[in-house]
Amino acid sequence: MRRVLDATAFFLEIPLEGEIFTTPLVVDELADTRSRCRFEALSAAGMRVVAPGRDSLRKVTQVSAGSGDEGVLSPADRELLALALEITAEVVSDDFALQNVAQHLGLMVCPLQQRRARKRIWRFRCPGCGRYTDGPGECPVCGAMPKRTIK
Repeated sequence: MRRVLDATAFFLEIPLEGEIFTTPLVVDELADTRSRCRFEALSAAGMRVVAPGRDSLRKVTQVSAGSGDEGVLSPADRELLALALEITAEVVSDDFALQNVAQHLGLMVCPLQQRRARKRIWRFRCPGCGRYTDGPGECPVCGAMPKRTIK
């Protein structure tokens, strides 16, 4: 089985099997000595660092916009999802937004310490006037910033 690791996997000493991948932006997130050592150990065991293509990144952006998670995904999250989509791999992460988008993309997810996120489509409700908007950004009625709510 192919697996694409989020930064969470590098902070834990959980055994991982199969073909292991991660992305350059995830590697950039590893700042402490423990996670860097885990990265080195997994690299020595055959883990590969691969950057995804533009088409996959575009698809992730489209799907995350549709699910309402676009504004909360980091560039590293987008890159990880795009790689998993390209190589048809399981996503290993505790990040709920990342898991949600993975599910919308039809990818398997493997949480490490948290429960598995449920598949959701978010709505945006303006705290100023109470209206629902199509997405994040200024409310067209009162100008306040809408908040994400469950649909």
